[in-house]
Amino acid sequence: MRLHLLLLLALCGAGTTAAELSYSLRGNWSICNGNGSLELPGAVPGCVHSALFQQGLIQDSYYRFNDLNYRWVSLDNWTYSKEFKIPFEISKWQKVNLILEGVDTVSKILFNEVTIGETDNMFNRYSFDITNVVRDVNSIELRFQSAVLYAAQQSKAHTRYQVPPDCPPLVQKGECHVNFVRKEQCSFSWDWGPSFPTQGIWKDVRIEAYNICHLNYFTFSPIYDKSAQEWNLEIESTFDVVSSKPVGGQVIVAIPKLQTQQTYSIELQPGKRIVELFVNISKNITVETWWPHGHGNQTGYNMTVLFELDGGLNIEKSAKVYFRTVELIEEPIKGSPGLSFYFKINGFPIFLKGSNWIPADSFQDRVTSELLRLLLQSVVDANMNTLRVWGGGIYEQDEFYELCDELGIMVWQDFMFACALYPTDQGFLDSVTAEVAYQIKRLKSHPSIIIWSGNNENEEALMMNWYHISFTDRPIYIKDYVTLYVKNIRELVLAGDKSRPFITSSPTNGAETVAEGWVSQNPNSNYFGDVHFYDYISDCWNWKVFPKARFASEYGYQSWPSFSTLEKRWGLTMLSRLVLNSWAQAILPPQPPKVLGLQVSSTEDWSFNSKFSLHRQHHEGGNKQMLYQAGLHFKLPQSTDPLRTFKDTIYLTQVMQAQCVKTETEFYRRSRSEIVDQQGHTMGALYWQLNDIWQAPSWASLEYGGKWKMLHYFAQNFFAPLLPVGFENENTFYIYGVSDLHSDYSMTLTVRVHTWSSLEPVCSHVTEHFVMKGGEAVCLYEEPVSELLRRCGNCTRESCVVSFYLSADHELLSPTNYHFLSSPKEAVGLCKAQITAIISQQGDIFVFDLETSAVAPFVWLDVGSIPGRFSDNGFLMTEKTRTILFYPWEPTSKNELEQSFHVTSLTDIY
Repeated sequence: MRLHLLLLLALCGAGTTAAELSYSLRGNWSICNGNGSLELPGAVPGCVHSALFQQGLIQDSYYRFNDLNYRWVSLDNWTYSKEFKIPFEISKWQKVNLILEGVDTVSKILFNEVTIGETDNMFNRYSFDITNVVRDVNSIELRFQSAVLYAAQQSKAHTRYQVPPDCPPLVQKGECHVNFVRKEQCSFSWDWGPSFPTQGIWKDVRIEAYNICHLNYFTFSPIYDKSAQEWNLEIESTFDVVSSKPVGGQVIVAIPKLQTQQTYSIELQPGKRIVELFVNISKNITVETWWPHGHGNQTGYNMTVLFELDGGLNIEKSAKVYFRTVELIEEPIKGSPGLSFYFKINGFPIFLKGSNWIPADSFQDRVTSELLRLLLQSVVDANMNTLRVWGGGIYEQDEFYELCDELGIMVWQDFMFACALYPTDQGFLDSVTAEVAYQIKRLKSHPSIIIWSGNNENEEALMMNWYHISFTDRPIYIKDYVTLYVKNIRELVLAGDKSRPFITSSPTNGAETVAEGWVSQNPNSNYFGDVHFYDYISDCWNWKVFPKARFASEYGYQSWPSFSTLEKRWGLTMLSRLVLNSWAQAILPPQPPKVLGLQVSSTEDWSFNSKFSLHRQHHEGGNKQMLYQAGLHFKLPQSTDPLRTFKDTIYLTQVMQAQCVKTETEFYRRSRSEIVDQQGHTMGALYWQLNDIWQAPSWASLEYGGKWKMLHYFAQNFFAPLLPVGFENENTFYIYGVSDLHSDYSMTLTVRVHTWSSLEPVCSHVTEHFVMKGGEAVCLYEEPVSELLRRCGNCTRESCVVSFYLSADHELLSPTNYHFLSSPKEAVGLCKAQITAIISQQGDIFVFDLETSAVAPFVWLDVGSIPGRFSDNGFLMTEKTRTILFYPWEPTSKNELEQSFHVTSLTDIY
């Protein structure tokens, strides 16, 4: 057995003794099912599904229809057990605790056959006193109850009135009553994910032994005093004092790079005690602030806090401190009713651009450090500065927030409630109170988190009557809503964290919601707060469809993942290597899984109307909606080869998704500085969604495992710091310049027109130099389309396409953007482009020198399952040659790339 033993040492006179011992129980446990007919080893942290797969008892859960085939796993009651010897003399310690950082979800805990407690909340941290039951040799059992059966029992016991929804839509193939259990809500299924209600110990479990006193929690918040113009640091430490006498001593707080060292005297009375320290940073010291990506550096300062206590007991904590301010500005806007809704970071208005984050996998033991970094690096590589951690998933692991701090990714943090009404009986509220208080303490020191939000869409669900509640019963549910999110969660946030704003829901009307008694008649108003917007019927190329709102926190369109992600076997790709490595480290002896690779589908599944394709689509009518939206502007695939048709359809759904979200996002970005028909001043665009939880059609721009869809490449451009945006209104063509920069810059705008039949532009226009003001969106160019076509010779709407970019001194300052004057399916002169590539290597980067025989829209470069990303993709190729770089995520060779490389453009399916 592998030992995980942490010794915390303290000076005691001339010798050295241990002040605290912590022994981790992670590693190999025994798992058995409810009737004892199945027993197997399993890793902790981990879950039953992963243990079964590791032992070769089930296939990969994501293979074909296994979400239904393995439903039995979630419906059984499993027991985790372990016998272990404490590697230190237990009698020398005054207090011994069992710490469970994360239990999934409902369990009874027995220690040496004595029941010591129960768990009912996946998001809480549990501590149980085992001082009187622990021995040198011990046994521990966690007897789990199926979360599905528990939720059904809790719902049945709530007899006063129904708390909807009972079950998810049938197309989601999920489980019922998820709102009655404090568990990852999407684990019971969602419209982009499968139903895998896991059971297991999903975070660390350990034994802690200590004398005198123990530091339970340590958290802090930097606070800026505007009146004094200086920074302060509030530090809160929670102790368990087991000494029978008061424990005195001093605390030394040191931040060397800020020339700060302060000493405090303290005295801890027996029992649970909180120590609050207030550290002043001299105003004579320059404090560098933390900035979001694209706006400055992510400067942090190393801090040590040393508690020197009676008896030679020393407790030291180290942390990185970041200084930043965040304000949510809700104020009147000239020319518009309502209020603004935008964020100031360090006093500077920031346009939030990014996406929504869901859990990276149904099985959290698959989510490795490497995978998290890969996904979050893809966020900043696409010029995003914000992620919304959506309320139907999990509060992410510490490393997620540490990476966001490091990379400059702002986090809109939902509490974990989504698309449902919830009970408010005392037991449920007590569990939520413990959960929220713990998560605030755990997360408040991260500068990346800029706002707390009570839930996802529950105000809208209530007030727009998603669940068909009678008007006479609505006050009951409004009372429950206010009880849960206002009287409980809001009060906990206000008491525990004064460093960032709180809103009750998303979408919400913000201050107007408060004024209306915490629920608004129309939570999706364009004049207040944030909006969620989805419309799969209207033409997504028509920008007038979209709401000119203050902030768009959800919007999007579906597409299918690439064929390489859907194939029957991934082999040892980056993701599966990471998964296997995590298992190999946790399971002893390190036996590899019997299935080498992650199976997804079989050959009979590879058509758009196959049973598999219909099964993986969890959004009602989603496949038809994608084809409908694509058919508005593109010719649908007509190949006689079914596999070719499937691949072409996948490609076209990605083209459609990318172009739709591009159009909508550019509309929001150009609306930041204007009021039109009393609406505008949009200051945020977070599309739904960033990542996938499995291999299926969804709104994501990153496929399962991290491969970039066409949408993510488009996001890299439509979220660029400087961007020209083209659109038409009343047959006039406009180009707006959008800047997220802090400074003004002099530049020119170049507008070119190509015919579809020629690689040489038919006309080009360069504006006079102008100054683009930082943080604004302004009109740079305006011309009637008829004049544009006349000026460019023989152009018609169907035969020509417009491209444009910003530059200074012949240096490109923006991506090259484009505007279609007609639907590509109506294009005249568009011919099949022969595109070739010569691949060379420069260090770790590969160079693709492309050459085309004709203008090619939506050029897609694919290297199959080789992990990595291109510098650009899905682009409009109007020049004969173009150079694209490929950044591999793991070692590969030029030969492997050449064998896997494939290029597609829209002309290949016409």
